[in-house]
Amino acid sequence: MSRVFDIIEKERKRQAENIELIASENFCSEAVQRAVGSCLTNKYSEGYPGRRYYGGCVHVDELEEYCIETWQKVFKTDYHVNVQPHSGSSANFAAYLSVLKAGDTVLSLELNNGGHLTHGSPVNLSGKIFNFVFYGVDEKGYIDYDDLRAKALAYKPKLILAGASAYPRIIEFEKFRTVCDEVGAFFMVDMAHIAGLIAAGCHPSPFGLADIVTTTTHKTLRGTRGGLIFCKQELAKKVDSAVFPGTQGGPLQHVIAGKAITAEEALLPEYKTYIENVVKNCKAMCNEFIQMGYTVVTGGTDNHLFLLDLSDKGVTGKAVQEACDEVGITLNKNCVPNEKLSPMLTSGVRIGTAAMTTKGFTAEDFIKTAHRIDEVIRSLQGK
Repeated sequence: MSRVFDIIEKERKRQAENIELIASENFCSEAVQRAVGSCLTNKYSEGYPGRRYYGGCVHVDELEEYCIETWQKVFKTDYHVNVQPHSGSSANFAAYLSVLKAGDTVLSLELNNGGHLTHGSPVNLSGKIFNFVFYGVDEKGYIDYDDLRAKALAYKPKLILAGASAYPRIIEFEKFRTVCDEVGAFFMVDMAHIAGLIAAGCHPSPFGLADIVTTTTHKTLRGTRGGLIFCKQELAKKVDSAVFPGTQGGPLQHVIAGKAITAEEALLPEYKTYIENVVKNCKAMCNEFIQMGYTVVTGGTDNHLFLLDLSDKGVTGKAVQEACDEVGITLNKNCVPNEKLSPMLTSGVRIGTAAMTTKGFTAEDFIKTAHRIDEVIRSLQGK
């Protein structure tokens, strides 16, 4: 057997045996895996359906058009859809380039307060090319909409971005739209983490409010790794040009096939039930930590994730992550609001329930896991 398949088998075993609590991960179906591992990986198809730079694209044209139509059904929208971005980061960068020029000002949520690297971190290309300024959270960890408006009025950004990678509460898109209209900014939503909740009706939708919406397909949508961009029809040409030829070459048609199956699965009645269970399980686990005396950012959760602030526990997020790894529990260290430690250490951990809900975990299972994590933390404290 190839060394590669030896390694794949070890990873398959790890995924099968570990308790997976990383909020951005999930387990896609065998159908998605079969599509991504199909002969479509052999096909070059630069361009868009009906406008390719290669011959032999009749079938991938049909596939890509079907993928687009199915995602429109998932989110009940008539927005234009580009299904070619290789990742959420690729989708975000192309979205920026569709309406911005180098040096333009963008207002987004600060990384330490729950934002994402591609939302203007100085170590990311987004922060190097555009002038990002940041709004924050209030003393309870909620998005500070007064700060959002004040910063928008002060900096007059070309684009305002809503979305996060570590924010446990409902995002009020209407308030963003109002501020955008007040200062004449484009409104972009990165819904990568909450896309599945939006599809299932468990979080308010940005469609009809945002000018551009980006997402990944592998978090709560439970599909293949990849990105999508939705936009109002008047921005379609700019968005498509920003993806190809702006930032990418040939699309990955085998991944687009996986995205299409992901969309089909998101339309099934059982998917809505799944997402409802993800949210219910997250609340149960979060509340258990609170009852055990842990500090939870914002005091709870409305979605698929929550953040433990370990500042008062005398342990770092990194130490907890590594100790949990040793007992077969996978989670990740994460910055908390007003973080005092480096991103390599952090004062918190992020916990999500999407992946293990896919595996069939119930609220009771998540509560038991919370106590197991508590045991790990107590062992680090020497208790």
